[in-house]
Parts: sequence; structure tokens; C-alpha cells
Amino acid sequence: MIHHSPVNRYIDREKSWLAFNARVLQEASDEHVPLIDRLRFVGIFSNNLDEFFRVRYAAIRRLSLEGKTGEKILGGITAEKLLKEITEVVIEQQSESLRILSVIEQELEKESIHIINETEVTKEQGLFIKDFFIQEVSPQLVTIILNDLDEFPLLKDTSGYLAVKLVMKPKTDEIEDEDEEDSFTDDKVRYAIVEMPKNINRFVVLPPDNGKQYVMMLDDVIRYNLHSIFNMFKYQEVTAHMIKITRDAELEIDSDLSKSLMEKISKGVLERRVGEPVRFVYDQSIDEDTLQFFLNRMGIDASDSIIPGGRYHNRRDYMNFPTLGRKDLQYKENIPLPVDGLSLEGSIIKKIKKKDYLLYAPYQSFAYIIKFLREVALDPKVISIKITLYRLAKNSQIISSLINAAKNGKKVTVQIELRARFDEASNIYYAELMQTEGINLIFGVKGLKVHSKICIAERVEDKKLKRYGIISTGNFNESTSKIYTDVTLFTSHQPILKEINKVFDFFEVNYRISRYKHLLVSPQYTRTKLYKLIDREILNAIAGKEAYMKLKMNSLTDTKMIDKLYEASREGVKIQLIVRGMCCLIPGVEDMSENIEAISIVDRYLEHSRVYIFANAGNPDVYISSADFMTRNLDSRVEVTCPIYDEEIKQELIDTFDIGWKGNVKARLHSEDLSNTYRKINTHKVFRAQQEMYNYYLNKLEVIYEQL
Repeated sequence: MIHHSPVNRYIDREKSWLAFNARVLQEASDEHVPLIDRLRFVGIFSNNLDEFFRVRYAAIRRLSLEGKTGEKILGGITAEKLLKEITEVVIEQQSESLRILSVIEQELEKESIHIINETEVTKEQGLFIKDFFIQEVSPQLVTIILNDLDEFPLLKDTSGYLAVKLVMKPKTDEIEDEDEEDSFTDDKVRYAIVEMPKNINRFVVLPPDNGKQYVMMLDDVIRYNLHSIFNMFKYQEVTAHMIKITRDAELEIDSDLSKSLMEKISKGVLERRVGEPVRFVYDQSIDEDTLQFFLNRMGIDASDSIIPGGRYHNRRDYMNFPTLGRKDLQYKENIPLPVDGLSLEGSIIKKIKKKDYLLYAPYQSFAYIIKFLREVALDPKVISIKITLYRLAKNSQIISSLINAAKNGKKVTVQIELRARFDEASNIYYAELMQTEGINLIFGVKGLKVHSKICIAERVEDKKLKRYGIISTGNFNESTSKIYTDVTLFTSHQPILKEINKVFDFFEVNYRISRYKHLLVSPQYTRTKLYKLIDREILNAIAGKEAYMKLKMNSLTDTKMIDKLYEASREGVKIQLIVRGMCCLIPGVEDMSENIEAISIVDRYLEHSRVYIFANAGNPDVYISSADFMTRNLDSRVEVTCPIYDEEIKQELIDTFDIGWKGNVKARLHSEDLSNTYRKINTHKVFRAQQEMYNYYLNKLEVIYEQL
């Protein structure tokens, strides 16, 4: 129990987010994690950090530049001070990630996998690299000589660049052959920039030799071939160091009423490329004059976040490190399991008609969602399909199923969120594709992002309209479903689906606000209904009845909601929180949160499901939701939280929460000091929650097969 002055009631959200990313880095350093997966965690850490700078850091920086202290929004700290503290933490984390990377590379060498640079190449490898460069790399290289340019070229924040310095040979008085005349040698030093091609894998696999495997970074392939790029210059020395820029990713949406939202967002995505620089990372071995040349020409000053880094940046590319055929260096694949009672062969509609089913991906197969859409697309009795889409897979089977439905004469309505951050361009592409196929598109609600994950099919049975639907905690995205944990309810519960239909009505007519008896819908009702559920637990605790809450979510940052949980804790309600990412609540503080425990699970899958369980004096209420306890989810997005009425599914969700709660391998304690301490309970028994979750579903199936 922490004895605590009541001054600090919340953890700063940015620092809490950085602590989450530190947990990702812990996975990269964990020697129990397979080596190639450790490299991938380095990639995830780096990718997360890029996004943090583009979004959160950029927002605080805007406050600072506008001369606002931001203390009210930022919980008592000034924007300027927070930026400074964030930069310090990031520099520390970056150097830790380099140390971890170095350890992983040494471990890979013990496995006969060598990541080599351009100075370690054998003659045979040199021939391969030169040929690879000529055939694959050179045709795609963008190289710009910078000295004589009036305007510095725009550097994209998703690309890596080599900053090249050419020290020219001094001019001699000897008359040179005209063909070799070099008009560029007036400058003693030339600077150039080489953009790394994006559609070539960053890791080039070289031919194996004597049972050893060799991998080379694309950057070093380019360094090895610098002479072939710059051979028209007479230089005596050439060096190339990596630089990377991160830009403010805020979308500026113009107010021109004559333009469609699609046009405005397309324009905003293009303009994001020229957003203000918020971070400049450079190889710290770069020459001082080269660094200054780039900083000056790019207009980057000390108020921006200038971060010394290692030789390589854009380490997010490690997410795609080649497997090299080494299954022993990767997590053993868990084959997605079938859902008991549902078949991918027979009719899903017939099954859902009789009872509800729950799908927990990736432990169980996401294919049931595709199967549902394929079936309703072909079923002659289905007259309409409505769905919300937020983030989609690259070659989306969801989209092809919806197009198939439209071609079969169904009325298909798709609410697609064009403002899903960093997926705007992809969603615009899909929106245009669906429009040409005659699908009715809705582009959200003014001022609100649509984040709910709902789908409904209307079917005519005996001259009556019957609805079938799916309600999920995650995006309808078959790619992320392999690595994100999410629960999806398949149901024909008519009162619930009637209310889901009301949500779609709200998309079409925004001023018509419905009442809901079953669903909790943001932005109108989620907060107030959750307060009521918490208040009921408080009253039950005071009355001596069973009172607890088991809440699983991605982020907990809303201070009013945190205050409500503190109130419940003070009245004796036992609260268990599984919060993967940001957690601004401080657990275990006497007279404030002594009945609250909070953990974060970071493991091979990204914990994404949101499940809310309330004791209700021994008759638990269970909900699944698209909403976290964040202000934006409660007040400024369209979110759907759905009650679970089927007793078996209720128990299943309570069981799976409890499995997560028992975790003692990948669970860390949330705490005010952000130390990410691993939780140690029942240390005599190793309990890895995600693996136990898979075993839970496997055992269920085995019991059923035995009964058969």
C-alpha cells in the first residue's frame, strides 16, 4: 500500500504512454522471447515512437509554439517542460533500444546469422551486392545534389535518407581531358541526399556460406555502391550518414463547403507530408559541418526535438525482418481454433438464429466473420447489410464480400471512417471502389469519429423482418486479427439489433438522438450509464453485498472516470484493471485507491479487447465495447458497448478476464513511478496469460470431442 499525499491523483498520459512503449522494449530484451520476434519488438517500439511524435508530441509542441502553457490540459505541467522531459525519456529509451539490438545481433551470430555492413563483405558477396544494386536498387534511387538548390527538397517523414558528404579533390593547373572536365569542383565540399527506396525490403539476404546466413541492411548496400552513384564527381572522400525526420501528423481539413469530405481529407493527407518537423534523428557519428548544413537548410532549430541516434534509423522495419527459414527462432504458431458449435461449412445464420456465439481472435478463427458476410451477400432472403469500417486489411476480403452483396442486389450501407489516423489514404481508396459498385456510403458524423464495430443484416422470414448481426471490440480487419486480441458477438437478439439499427439511423440523420435500453452508445450515453453501473457497485458495497469491477481496456486516461473509480474504491468496491497502454490512475494508494489493482499485459499478441464486468451483487453484468475509458471515446466518438445476455458467453468472458488476471509472466504492475515491475504471484507456477487463453479454448474443444 502506498501512503500518499493527495496532490498526485493522476499519472501524466504522455509519460504513461512512454512507459507502455518501454514495456514493448522489455519484450525485445527478454531472452525467453525467440530471437527473430525480439527483433520485431524493436520494430514495434520504433514504429510506436514515430506515431507518438507525429501525434502526441506534435500536439504539445503546437501548444508551446502558440505561447500557451497548456497546464490545464496537461495536468499542471507546462508544455515546454513536458516536451523537455519527453525528449529526455526518449533519448534514454533510444540508447536502451540500441543496446538491446546489439545484444540480439550477438545472439543471432551464435545461431550462424550475421548482420554485416559494407566493410565486412567478401569478394563473392561484393559481386552479389553490386549486381543486386544495379538490378534492384539503382533504378529506384532518388539522389539529389543540394549545394546549388534554391529550395531544400521536402523530406518525407516515413522515409529514411542518407546524408552524403563529398570532399572534392583540389583543382590542379594541369589541362584535363575535356571529357573529364568537372564543372563541380568549385565547391570544396558537396552535399547530397539519397532517399531509401520503400518497396525493397530493408534487409537484403545474401547467399549463405559454409552454413552461415548473412543479412545486410539496404542502407549499407547503398553505402557499398556510393562510387557508382557519384562517379561523375572527382572526390577524394565520401561519407554517408542516416537522418530521419518526423512531422506533425495533424490533418488540416479546410472549410470549403463545395468540396466533399473525401476531397478535403485527400488534400489534408497530401499536406501532412509538409507538416512541421517535430523530431530530427541523426547518426551521431556524422561530421558536425554536415549536420549543421542539414539543420540550417531544413530550418530546424534547438526548439525542435533533435535526437542523436545510431547508424540506422527507421528501425520499425525490423517488424519485417526475414524469417530465414528459422522457425526455431520464432514463436510457435498457434493455429486459430474453431468456435464450438459454429462451422465454416454450414449456415452461420441458422446457428445464430438459435443462440449467440462469441469469437475470441486470434485464439479462434477470424474466418467466421468473413463467412457471415459471404453468406448474407448470397442469401436470397437478405435484403440489406449495414456495417461500420475503421481500419481495413490491404486486400480486404470484407470489402470484396460487401461488393459481392451489392452485385447480388442487396442494399449495402457502409459507414467508413475517412479520418482513421494514418489509414486515411487506404480508406479513401476503398470508399471510391465501393462507390463505383453502387454501395451507399456514409462518411461519419460532423465532429465525431465513428469507432464502433458493428454489422447488421436484415432478412425477410415469413413476411417479417429479422435481423442478424455482429458486434465487436476490434476492426473488421483480417490482417490485424492475427495479432490483436478481440472479441466478437454473433447474435440474433432482436431488441439489441433494433438498437444497432438506430445507431445507423443516427449516422444518416444526426439530429435524431434515440434512446437505448440495451446498448451504451457514445457520445450520448456511455459515460452516464457507466457512472450508474459504478454507483450500483458502490451502493452494494455499502450494503455489504458482493461488489467488484473487472475492467479490461487499452487505455484509461479520463480523469472524471478515474475519480469515479477512486470513489468506488474508497467505499470498498474491489477493482481489477487490465490496461494494456496508458493508465493515468494510480492504484493502491491509501484513502484514494487502496482497493484498486492494475496490470498491463504485453506479449506476442496486442491486447485489444475491451470487456467490462460488474458484480451486481452476485449476478454479474458483462459488456463488450469498442470504447476505452478515454475522454474521446466517451464524449466525442460514436462507440457501442453491448451487454452480454447469454449465460455461457458471460461465464466465458469472466473466465478469460480471470486468466489474464492470473498472469505472472508477461503482466506488469501499473504504478506511479512507471517502473514496469513484473508482477510476481504464485511464482512456483509459471502462468503466461495469452498461452493459457489458447489452452482454455483448446481444452473446451477437447471436452466437447470427448463427449461426442
